[in-house]
Amino acid sequence: MSPAAFPGGTLEHGVLATVWKLKRASIREVQSQVGAPSGLAYTTTATVLDRLHRKGLVSRKRVGRTFVYAPKAKQQTVERARARHALRQLLGPDPQPAITALVDALGEIDPRLARRAGARRPGTPEDTARIVKKC
Repeated sequence: MSPAAFPGGTLEHGVLATVWKLKRASIREVQSQVGAPSGLAYTTTATVLDRLHRKGLVSRKRVGRTFVYAPKAKQQTVERARARHALRQLLGPDPQPAITALVDALGEIDPRLARRAGARRPGTPEDTARIVKKC
């Protein structure tokens, strides 16, 4: 999934999550769930749904004078792509220092979880280096 093929922000993600929840929804139905409570105009909700359609995340079908939207992308696929994108931004071009800090913090927070992640002696420099090398 290319970066352009997942929701660009919290508004797009919120609208897409509503379409996933409702399975099929008109603009007005999405507006009542997401737009109105947030104080957004109907046209804003319509624009966001159009963007999601252009990205291939939802399908749409004209029913009378309105469009009905349905999820096209699987929620799990989109969530994984968003997580990968966020991690790439967090880790930057040289991920080793961030991964080292993450492994150390994991060992401090929950040594059992760190061991499940592959750490032998969580929090030790040797173990951190071994895990970072794998990444």
